[in-house]
Amino acid sequence: MKALFQRAYGPAHLVLELREIDRPTVRNDEVLLRVHAASLHPDVWHVVTGRPFMLRVMGAGLRRPKNPVPGTDTAGRVEELGAGVTGLKVGDEVFGEIIRGHQWKNGGAYAEYVAAPAASLALKPANVSFEQAAATPTSGLIALQGVRHEGRVERGDRVLVNGAGGAVGSFAVQIAKAFGAEVTGVDSTGKQDLLRSIGADHAIDYTREDFTRNGERYDVIVDIPGNRSFEDLKRSLTGDGRYVIIGHDNFGTTGNRWFGGTIGRILKLQLFAPFGRPGKAPPAAEPADPLTVLAEMLEAGKITPAIDRVVALNDVPDAIRLMEEGHVLGKIVVTI
Repeated sequence: MKALFQRAYGPAHLVLELREIDRPTVRNDEVLLRVHAASLHPDVWHVVTGRPFMLRVMGAGLRRPKNPVPGTDTAGRVEELGAGVTGLKVGDEVFGEIIRGHQWKNGGAYAEYVAAPAASLALKPANVSFEQAAATPTSGLIALQGVRHEGRVERGDRVLVNGAGGAVGSFAVQIAKAFGAEVTGVDSTGKQDLLRSIGADHAIDYTREDFTRNGERYDVIVDIPGNRSFEDLKRSLTGDGRYVIIGHDNFGTTGNRWFGGTIGRILKLQLFAPFGRPGKAPPAAEPADPLTVLAEMLEAGKITPAIDRVVALNDVPDAIRLMEEGHVLGKIVVTI
């Protein structure tokens, strides 16, 4: 099969190349997917570059990636079932993550075929394209966790999403709106139109306005970049407001670039942030699998992935560069 092969850690254009490799074999709990689309997100950049070094210790591989094919989000058609798989059949159209937990390792999605755990997949709604489905898993799951379970957003809440024009942020805006919140999105000048198109009630250009000094207060702040101090954020929260930190290191430009990235900073924000609302329970019960929740929201039109562009496998190195430079609105999708 054709696959994007990573032979070492380093700049994408130097370490990624198209190769013909063997198809994967499926384990007892896996299915073989014919991949139609995959997506690009910052964790892919981390594993391609090998930065910060801590990710290698966490399972990616010390000197080179254990799995030489990048990509964790996928959408495709089931071609083969492992002996222990139930609930899926050959021909089903599905989407999901190849790996669960932290995404700092390769999953094999940038290939014509991939072996994926059946438990990590959900049926793709018929009215959703493979490209839209592939754009959803990692970013959508992070946003759902932040908005629903950590932010405990409910109807009438005032929610601010810092970094609303990116992959996770664009989902967070839409999910908060679906829960009935009044949503303010914060991002750069070039992303203001996107913020309005995905339903933000208010859009703030951080190059022109500091949301922590405009006198507004919010019930929930979902902070994607984690680039403000606790003292700044406290000014913008109501007395029982809730702060949700997602956090990233802006592709190695902030934090400890080589060893731990911004892990230390994020832990500090989590430690000192006013988590508030101690007695407030999460919203009504939902299906146990969060991916099923996202599938239902996609099918109902409550969320629509913001897709910047669709690229081929051989264009992934250039796409990674665009993402690193901050020129991406929402997600980049890879078709295979």
